[in-house]
Amino acid sequence: MENKLEIREFPIWSEAKAKRLPVSFELEVTARCNNNCRHCYINLPANDHSAQKREMSFEEINESAAQAVSLGSMFCLITGGEPLLRPDFKEIYLALKRKGLLVSVFTNATLVNEEHIALFKKYPPHNLEITVYGVTPNTYESVTQTPGSFNEFQRGLALLLENRIKVRLKTVAIQSNLREQAQIAEFCQSRTKDYFRFDPKLQLRYDGDPIRNKEIRAERLTPEQIIELENMNPKLISELRKRYKLSHDKFDDKSDCLFNCGAGRIGFSISYDGIFRLCSSLWIDGMIYDLRSGTLTDAWNNFAPHICDIRIQPEKFLNSCRECRLLHLCGWCPAIAHLETGNPEESIPFFCAIAQARANNL
Repeated sequence: MENKLEIREFPIWSEAKAKRLPVSFELEVTARCNNNCRHCYINLPANDHSAQKREMSFEEINESAAQAVSLGSMFCLITGGEPLLRPDFKEIYLALKRKGLLVSVFTNATLVNEEHIALFKKYPPHNLEITVYGVTPNTYESVTQTPGSFNEFQRGLALLLENRIKVRLKTVAIQSNLREQAQIAEFCQSRTKDYFRFDPKLQLRYDGDPIRNKEIRAERLTPEQIIELENMNPKLISELRKRYKLSHDKFDDKSDCLFNCGAGRIGFSISYDGIFRLCSSLWIDGMIYDLRSGTLTDAWNNFAPHICDIRIQPEKFLNSCRECRLLHLCGWCPAIAHLETGNPEESIPFFCAIAQARANNL
């Protein structure tokens, strides 16, 4: 889960957006995970053989990556599920590196072994990000719902740090670990002094599982709890103030384009079973492309522009969310709106409440 609040513009991104160059892409190599986190929007059991059979093969991944590079991609994020569950993770990682890509990896670190250490020492990842769910066994495993996972996390992280492999630590803020958030922040910042972030806005399941979605909603923090956590991080508050000021000083006229972000313009996502999406959260019928029935080149050059050109229909939305000056504090997007409401042109009350609480706090 991402919650990027940094307000920085790099020439490469601006130029890429103008030219529609896919500078970066996400590659979900599996949806399976050895943990069963309460808040997770994608995970399937590690031993789910049906899911494993649907996973893209090494050859399919290699071919899609080659096409991505030919289109202009420079950055690739390997994610999941838990990517280290793939027995061919090393081969996938090296194939991407050999294409000149700057490869990042998201992992829970519980499966890190000596082979991974040797791989990362010889061919360092651009970023290696690990989520810290708690700093005690009870809290950590109340989130992962996997006995023994805390010890395995500690072992994997220690192995990485002992071998001087740079990691970036982050957390997700939910009801099950709220009481340890201060200690989690201290734990992360003492080991990665130049980086720390937390994500308080949980998104719903890609597969729409109603039981899991109920659990995710129950784990969401209240706007007041989110503000209390954000106030503990001066750097984050500073960034939010910049974003709030930006939304007032440089507020653009409302646009009727459904998608106004970089999705489909500077990046894309590939699911574990070969589905091309403008972003990882976009699972709307008619807005996804099966790479097993086509090519990544066709998806980017012909399919994505059509999706990016979709216009908003209801006037009500144009005169509410799209006009709202708190949008930069909200994080609304059509993909998340669809997961929440079934409609990409609906507001998200939970996000609205967070944005208003942030504005009042700033």
